[in-house]
Amino acid sequence: MTNQPKQLVAIGDSGVYGWGDKDEGGWCERLRRNWMNLPQAPIVYQLGIRGDGLEKVAQRWKTEWKHRGELRRKLPDGVLISVGINDTARIGRPDGRPQLSSEAFRFGYYQLLKDIKNHTNVLVMGLTPVDETVMPFAECLWYTNKAISVYESQIEETCLDLNIPFLPLYRSMIDEPNWINWLEPDGIHMNTDGHYWVYKKLISWNSLLMWGELNQSTSVTPSLI
Repeated sequence: MTNQPKQLVAIGDSGVYGWGDKDEGGWCERLRRNWMNLPQAPIVYQLGIRGDGLEKVAQRWKTEWKHRGELRRKLPDGVLISVGINDTARIGRPDGRPQLSSEAFRFGYYQLLKDIKNHTNVLVMGLTPVDETVMPFAECLWYTNKAISVYESQIEETCLDLNIPFLPLYRSMIDEPNWINWLEPDGIHMNTDGHYWVYKKLISWNSLLMWGELNQSTSVTPSLI
């Protein structure tokens, strides 16, 4: 019997779903298509839900994971987490209460990653910046880059504590001269260019390539439309 390809469950919010990328379906869809062109590359299950925060992902990850083993008595080999931006938003006004306090966020992320690590491999992505000049989002949610920076730092520290691979995004993206043009008019969701930038980070992320038993020289990069 030939070796079966690994399976990766990518779970999170609208970024995983691919919202905003009208041409290629988002960074996760690009990764799925890329790996479909490579012999024995992992199979990607794209499980993003718009509006999801840490607590919702924590509630659903195990059910989603358990139902994507494909073969009898086989479970996916890894979980890729991308969530947290929605937790940073303040409700009603710029100084309102956050959706999830930074302390609760840090505690919850630790519990989630520890739980996943007890069952399978886990990899974690950071957060992307927002355009503060167009806030509030949906007339009631205030997102700031200061908060996103703080929450991403907490994700990174949690990953360090648990020895889990982490891909930082916030500082790298905001240091790009044209990053503001990679966002949708709503100021939160990435457009095609933004998703492509994240995708390029992913396919060169050594931790992901090692997990997938791939290397950069075999990577297939679709052209940007």
